[in-house]
Amino acid sequence: MQEVFEQIIEQLKGIWLKRRYIIITTWLFCPLGWLGITQLPDTYESVARVHTDTQSLLRPLLKGLTVETDPDKQVSLMVKTLLSRPNLERIARMTDLDVQATTPKEYNKLIEELEKTISIRLVGGDNIYSISYEHEEPQMAKNVVQAALTVFIENTLGESRSESDTAQKFLDTQIQDYEARLLEAEGRLTDFKQRYSGSLPGDTGGFYTRLNLNKSKLQEAELQLREATTKWQSAKEQLTGQKPIANVVTSQYDERIAQLTQSLDSLMLRYTDAHPDVKEAKRRVADLKRLKEEEKTAMSGENGQSSAAFTDSPLYQELKVAESKLANNVASLTVRVNDFQERVKQMEAKAHTIPEIEAELIALDRDYGITKKKFEDLLNRRETARLAQEADESTDKIQFKVVDPPRVPIEPSGPKRLIFITAILIFGFGSGIGISFLFSQLTPIVTSARQLSNATGYPVFGIVSATESLGLAKRHKRKAIIFTLSNCMIVVMYAGMMSFYLIPALQTSIRGLL
Repeated sequence: MQEVFEQIIEQLKGIWLKRRYIIITTWLFCPLGWLGITQLPDTYESVARVHTDTQSLLRPLLKGLTVETDPDKQVSLMVKTLLSRPNLERIARMTDLDVQATTPKEYNKLIEELEKTISIRLVGGDNIYSISYEHEEPQMAKNVVQAALTVFIENTLGESRSESDTAQKFLDTQIQDYEARLLEAEGRLTDFKQRYSGSLPGDTGGFYTRLNLNKSKLQEAELQLREATTKWQSAKEQLTGQKPIANVVTSQYDERIAQLTQSLDSLMLRYTDAHPDVKEAKRRVADLKRLKEEEKTAMSGENGQSSAAFTDSPLYQELKVAESKLANNVASLTVRVNDFQERVKQMEAKAHTIPEIEAELIALDRDYGITKKKFEDLLNRRETARLAQEADESTDKIQFKVVDPPRVPIEPSGPKRLIFITAILIFGFGSGIGISFLFSQLTPIVTSARQLSNATGYPVFGIVSATESLGLAKRHKRKAIIFTLSNCMIVVMYAGMMSFYLIPALQTSIRGLL
């Protein structure tokens, strides 16, 4: 640690011996630099602050009814694109800065300077944006900030309406396209159904379902036909005398016999066979049955009645009407059976072509269904876009409030001369120290016995000091005085420059506070 400290001391002694370079450098850089600072033109900064309100009252009411966009992201995008070349060119035209550029090169340089000097940033967390610009002319600084503020607000409000118009036009074009495609699909589907009207699936299902249904109906109709035929044959046999008619002849005692039989059944449930009421009921039923048999014997022609007389009886006429109804029923069922047989035959003949027809129909229906669904979705989207556009036209989702409008600056905002003066002073002394250190390393001077021993490799046993007669001490003292006076003059010049620019600034600040 001691060796390191000694080395630092030796390096500082070397810099001190080369201190004339510090004097040269400070007098070379500082006065010239400060003179250049005084020649810099004053710049004036104009600032405007604007508040963006994205919490519209209409926004929660239209939630779910219109296409929702994020106003915060829209404002952020406009902030990022404010310094785009089209916007900068528009600002230049609005402030007549483009008139100053006579060549394309100068115009490009003007646009680049605007991009570098116009500043927009978010200040605070309440969506307050600050737009600032510096220029040598106060009025021009204010005009540029006003133009940038106008472009920022108009672009943000116009972007939403432009997007709505673009979306509306796109949806209208797509709807027209899908409407034409839908009409074409409907035409193909209608032509196909007309060509294969008898082979297409209906409300009862597909082809094979209808074929099985017709077969079932055919079997049912054949069964009904056989039943009706059997009844018809039985009726014909009774009319021709092949079966006894008595079996179907009614009697005037039938109703009384039925009533007494029912009453007898009720009595049998409560009493035994020996009960008088039961015996009386049985006797009366037997008498009525006997009278019924006598009537039937009289009607069957037991005494040699002719068949002609029998055909004129009401019973025969009833049988004749019943036989005619049965014959008509058999005829209609025969027609129905023949019809079902013809249907089944025709459908079975088409069985090998039906799968292809149904597959083609499914493809046509699928194409038509997809096109129709897309068409309906586009109609809904267009209605949503129209509602959103009307909402944008009736009220603004983003509202701007200029908190601080741009003003013509009175006091210059730059250049920052105090900072530049201090930086030049530090640079002058720093560069002088650096150059002195560099020359002390290039042409080193021995300042101690240790340094001489390290440089030669020989031990040093003693030191002989210079006498007063050599004048070395006076010369070193004179150099130190010159170095001190030089630095003092530089510091005095620095203090004078700082006072020259600092006092007016303090006076302005005091006036502002008062």
